[in-house]
Amino acid sequence: MASVALSEAEKVYIVHGVQEDLRVDGRGCEDYRCVEVETDVVSNTSGSARVKLGHTDILVGVKAEMGTPKLEKPNEGYLEFFVDCSASATPEFEGRGGDDLGMEIANTLYRIFNKSSIDLKSLCISPREHCWVLYVDVLLLECGGNLFDAISIAVKAALFNTRIPRVRVLEDEEGSKDIELSDDPYDCIQLSVENVPCIVTLCKIGYRHVVDATLQEEACSLASLLVSVTSKGVVTCMRKVGKGSLDPESIFEMLEHLCMAVTSKTLFRLASAWARCCMPPCRVFYTRRRAWGPRDRKSDSWADVHSSLQLPNLCLLLFPGS
Repeated sequence: MASVALSEAEKVYIVHGVQEDLRVDGRGCEDYRCVEVETDVVSNTSGSARVKLGHTDILVGVKAEMGTPKLEKPNEGYLEFFVDCSASATPEFEGRGGDDLGMEIANTLYRIFNKSSIDLKSLCISPREHCWVLYVDVLLLECGGNLFDAISIAVKAALFNTRIPRVRVLEDEEGSKDIELSDDPYDCIQLSVENVPCIVTLCKIGYRHVVDATLQEEACSLASLLVSVTSKGVVTCMRKVGKGSLDPESIFEMLEHLCMAVTSKTLFRLASAWARCCMPPCRVFYTRRRAWGPRDRKSDSWADVHSSLQLPNLCLLLFPGS
């Protein structure tokens, strides 16, 4: 994991600020930084997305290729994840420095992307013979903290943007099968991401916890809780990261605040005014803090959402059918 060196005085300043619900960049403990989501950014892929969360920059590409179903799941396709930690993101990733982090992120993605979140049966072409394999490549361009949250959003956006050619299986009189791919670029299959969860990282700092921690805040934390939650508020996976420990009371408190966040528009209802339409590619700019004037501490309403004309697409991206 990318790290930053802080003096003891800087750590004390950050920790004391978190206890007063005032972070270094002016956010509260449950506020996210500006999020920018852009889809269809790589031309030679089946789907792609780029997410910028503060100074964290993630690029994801999805490539659909034909393969053979796994023996234990003969009527399903599957996903393969590969995470590349670019040396330009941080000097710590030079050589093989980012291999451990890439493996850790890939294993986490395998845990949350299963048949309950993606309809893997829709990827099957011919049981036991042919299926679609989705190769999901994640590239870390810049590390500014909160990697798991940004990667989960980028992967979900890329899967939403993925277009798989429609396939027909033709069988002749002798029983041999031929596969015919449609030449029409609009005759394709789009994956449903309605049940795909997003990761929320709750970072324990002192006696409180924060969401969307920066590198400086992560340096002041010994333990974090990763929670994958769907748009309906269903928790699908939990995992602790970091060298420190979390007592059960702290975990229950984190989950309680997470439930309040889901119901009070803190994270998952990113766009209450976003219409349900589909105009890929999309480019979204989101922030909870007000663009002009000081932040109103007493108000829990959403701040201005700056976007291009393709903004409503993210409503389907994060909350299809909401």
